[in-house]
Amino acid sequence: MTNKEQGLEKIKQLVARFNEQLPVYKKSEYNETQTRRDFIDPFFNALGWDIDNSQGVPESYRDVIHEDRVKVGNATKAPDYSFRVNGKNKLFFVEAKKPSIVIKDSMQPAYQVRRYGWSAKMGISIITDFEEFAIYNCNKKPNPTDKPSVARVKYFTFADYEKEWDFLWNTFSKEAVVTGNFDKFIKSNSDKKGTATVDKEFLLSLDQWRTLLAETISKENKQLDEDELNFVVQQTLDRIIFLRICEGRAIEPYANLQAATKNGDYYKNLIDLFKEADDKYNSGLFNFKKDQVSQQISINNRTIKTILNQLYYPESPYEFSVLSVEILGSAYEQFLGKTITINNLGKAVIELKPEVRKAGGVYYTPQYIVDYIVENTVGKLCEQGNMTPSDVAKIKIVDPACGSGSFLLGAYQYLLNWHLDYWTRGHDPLPKNKIPLTPNGTLSTGVKKQILLNNIFGVDIDTNAVEVTKLSLLLKCMEGETQASIAHQMTMFKERVLPTLDDNIKSGNSLIDTDYYDNQLDFGEERKIKPFNWQKAFPSVFNRVVEIDKTLPFKEQYNKVKKLEQDTQELIKNLVSEPQAEYGKKYNGGFDVVIGNPPYVIVFNDAAKLYLENKYPEFQRNNDLYVSFISKGLNLLNENGLLSFITPNTFLKGLYFGKLRENIKKYNLIEIIDFKSKLVFADANVFTSVFLISKSKSTSNDIKFKTEINSNIQFVSRLNSVFVVTNPIIEKLKEHKTFNDYFIVKDVGYNYWSIGNGKKRENSIGSRILYKGIKEKENDIPYLKGSNFNRYSIEEPTQYLRHNYSDYLDSNDIFRFSAEILETTPKIIYRQTSSSLIGTIENNKYHNDKTVHIILNNKFNSIDLRYVLGIFNSQLLNYLYKSYSNEDGRVFAQVKTVNIKSLPFILGTIESQNKIIGYVEQLLQLNKDLQAATLESKKEQIKTKIDYHEDKINALVYALYELTEEEIKTVENG
Repeated sequence: MTNKEQGLEKIKQLVARFNEQLPVYKKSEYNETQTRRDFIDPFFNALGWDIDNSQGVPESYRDVIHEDRVKVGNATKAPDYSFRVNGKNKLFFVEAKKPSIVIKDSMQPAYQVRRYGWSAKMGISIITDFEEFAIYNCNKKPNPTDKPSVARVKYFTFADYEKEWDFLWNTFSKEAVVTGNFDKFIKSNSDKKGTATVDKEFLLSLDQWRTLLAETISKENKQLDEDELNFVVQQTLDRIIFLRICEGRAIEPYANLQAATKNGDYYKNLIDLFKEADDKYNSGLFNFKKDQVSQQISINNRTIKTILNQLYYPESPYEFSVLSVEILGSAYEQFLGKTITINNLGKAVIELKPEVRKAGGVYYTPQYIVDYIVENTVGKLCEQGNMTPSDVAKIKIVDPACGSGSFLLGAYQYLLNWHLDYWTRGHDPLPKNKIPLTPNGTLSTGVKKQILLNNIFGVDIDTNAVEVTKLSLLLKCMEGETQASIAHQMTMFKERVLPTLDDNIKSGNSLIDTDYYDNQLDFGEERKIKPFNWQKAFPSVFNRVVEIDKTLPFKEQYNKVKKLEQDTQELIKNLVSEPQAEYGKKYNGGFDVVIGNPPYVIVFNDAAKLYLENKYPEFQRNNDLYVSFISKGLNLLNENGLLSFITPNTFLKGLYFGKLRENIKKYNLIEIIDFKSKLVFADANVFTSVFLISKSKSTSNDIKFKTEINSNIQFVSRLNSVFVVTNPIIEKLKEHKTFNDYFIVKDVGYNYWSIGNGKKRENSIGSRILYKGIKEKENDIPYLKGSNFNRYSIEEPTQYLRHNYSDYLDSNDIFRFSAEILETTPKIIYRQTSSSLIGTIENNKYHNDKTVHIILNNKFNSIDLRYVLGIFNSQLLNYLYKSYSNEDGRVFAQVKTVNIKSLPFILGTIESQNKIIGYVEQLLQLNKDLQAATLESKKEQIKTKIDYHEDKINALVYALYELTEEEIKTVENG
């Protein structure tokens, strides 16, 4: 008999017993505990779950977590059952009721279980009293006024269990989870309308609370400047959320924060709670010796009460007992992209930070990417040899642009899991007074604190981001703690619960060292520089001294020392000055692991570009900032360290990234995942790659190459690496001047969007300042999009920009363009959204949006743009462009100005110029004729002429660029 058949037999017996004594079970005296023991536990046992941990695995690895029911008003503090696999991945919650409650028609139980599932970002959760079985889609935000049928995807009673057994077994059995059927069921319900993920909703709540605090504090405390206002708002929110999560986890008494709103000055009452928290937690979050602002301000009672009420049942949809730190971090990452400014009227305004605006937003790294990078860096180091906790304690991990801390959280969680696995496998205990495990089989607080302090480091230029990273890590450190465990620690060990992370997580500019002060460059007010010296910030990382083989000849040891990184040169000098005194030692300064998702933003400030070019040879003027982070990351590694980032994949083939590729070739490039046309960040039109580099010498001639995390591995020769441009035609032409030498190549155009509450409003700027149809006013401006033109042709615009567009803007709107360049004629315009080159001539001073790019003569040239257009649209230039762009085949392929600037341009003889100009003139006219033609036969005739003239131009361009017959075949064959 199969497991499924055995399970069905058990279910039949349960159904029969329940049916026989149904009147007894329906009485109110028959309680939830009895229902769980008599029916619900055996029900899930029949589905293959070890409900009582009969196998005796450590508590942290059991299939099902049972929560004690603690009533708080009408709510409970945690779900009754939490189903997991290998003790790590939560799958679904089950909320138990007694049979006297009618589940089908009861609002409160439905709201309750949906809050649990939604807050934990689970796909589904279940309510059952055995008599009834209701499954809820937990992707839809719960509301206390929702009818019990809202988001309910399936409902049946105990009488249906036998006929529904195939569905129950194929969906909820442990076997179904292992084989993936459960995931399929989740996915089938996840894409339904009306879903709102908890992290996005929590972001909206954070924004609302920040706005309310900012407006109140700025109004009542005029002495604060913008920095102080941002600081005190962030600190107040972080402290409240920290303590509210502690309440949800039963570390703090439930509704302790709400008690502050009973009488007196609510904010002062909160300050008293914060001071008590400092005595208990020592996290730095409540340190009023460093915080000189919070105690000096006032916040009215109404504001405090409004925020706190929204954090509690029933007004709050969030169940803090199950809200994970990762979900919190996802919301905070977006939250950190905004800042508080004070406008001319003295009013606090929330707006996107300038660098975030330029980058197009903040994009939180998906958890599966974080996990993959952590497993292939931290995991590789932990798995080598017979590593012990004392060995793992030496691993130093850093994220140089840590944001809200997602990668550091991932690394910390991995290390917590590794240590738990180590001790539950029965290794010898830690040294005395260091008890590794609690009676429940979880890591002790002391061990969790020590792992955090030993291994985890981070830097971010944003002070608020640093505070959020600390908050996230400290909350992770406290997972599994209770009031009792904390009280025990404070009395037994006489120490506060949490470590201070001031020496581990720091604020500063990861890329700009204190040598910035040498030239006193002015980077402008848009970006605060915060020069940062890594060696002084993390001396325990960079001053590490390790023994080396004393049997080696001294000269060999000395040569090893000479090879140390640039960042430890000062230490090398000390060693070299007295080499015999240090015989047998070397400095291995640097991090073992550098991970993260560095910022993707073009550096616009000339002074910043100059500094980065001087500091990082790989950085070139049109490069994204992430290039410097790769260079810096490699620089921060010790001699055997590992670097893994997720970045745009533009560096794989883009011409302006050649120096970076050459630098990477010096090291051991282990793996590249080029996602090509897959958008990893759902809200960002950027194509990414994940790569892994080791500073140790390569042991293989191949590089692993994949197009998905789980795709098959291909092996690419290290000499002909996937990211090295080895096109012989490109090599032949690389000495020629480029478009950048002769022309202004610009992505100038309208860039409009609306901030508001973080989403595009119905009355977004586009619909207010642009209109289609008949021209309303004589001085309204014709307006082009990329779809309005093709090769050698342009349509009459049917959309216009209102000449008085500024009348339609408000203080939250951003609207930028350069009218002077747009109104220059003639000019070449070409499409941004395309995988190939599509350009034409524009003579009518049409304006355009950011989907149209522009080519103009620079101030030193007056080259006929018809000649330039012929070359631009030629088959050779298109071939060259595609050879080093990484856009071909993508749904949202883009022609980037940085690549156009790199195209070779040859200024031919007057005779060759005139020939190409003549053919271009013919093509411009032929395309007009094609637009006007009505008969299909006429159109075909015109198209034949167009092909003829394009072929003539192609032949002239091949001759101009001196291509051989063989090279021409290569171009024409793609």
